Amino acid sequence: MITLYHHPLCPHSRFVRLLLGEYGITPELIEEKTYERRREFLILDPAGQTPVLVEQGGIVVPGAGPIAEYFDETRGLALGRHRLLPEDPASRVEVRRLCDWFHQKFFNEVTNWLVTEKVYKRYMPRERGGGAPEMELVRAARTNIRTHMRYIGYLAGGRKWLAGEQLSHADLAAAAQLSCVDFLGDVPWEENETAKLWYARVKSRPAFRSLLADRLPGLSPTAVYADLDF
Repeated sequence: MITLYHHPLCPHSRFVRLLLGEYGITPELIEEKTYERRREFLILDPAGQTPVLVEQGGIVVPGAGPIAEYFDETRGLALGRHRLLPEDPASRVEVRRLCDWFHQKFFNEVTNWLVTEKVYKRYMPRERGGGAPEMELVRAARTNIRTHMRYIGYLAGGRKWLAGEQLSHADLAAAAQLSCVDFLGDVPWEENETAKLWYARVKSRPAFRSLLADRLPGLSPTAVYADLDF
């Protein structure tokens, strides 16, 4: 059994859940509230961040990037032509470049602000930073996402998938970030039809089903979140 320490609206955790879904793996999910700084979790990963995966046999793999690389190295060949990290070096560079774009740039400019202000602070005790959202940060994220939507549309308009002809880590990374923002109702789907159609294709994959079932106490997703024909 593979165990994944995650948070339902951590986009990096969602990326790993999508990745495992594409491999046909259903992990044991343990929800981790990183702000609690649990000793047992910090032993697994001193950085104290989700996701952290514990493989059969006790191997601990922290972080979205290392987990993706680990699975490509240990199970990638079994996917054959559906491998999520291409074999040729140039294509691998493009996939990794886009993964960095979504894991870092999109996250830092959009998802982190929205999820922190609208979700994490809702559940965190005030002494640990909880409280009302800073709407200036929320508005900045809502402005920033428009640029990212246009970039996704540009990529999807010239390629079958974001990084090329094959579904890859790049598509999962982008979809994981967007899924969090979509849960909160902050994706301007009218901004780019090509980006919307690409997301609908990813959203319709079996690996996405568990994400669409996510709910948080006292916080429901928008009506279109689980709608495959949004």
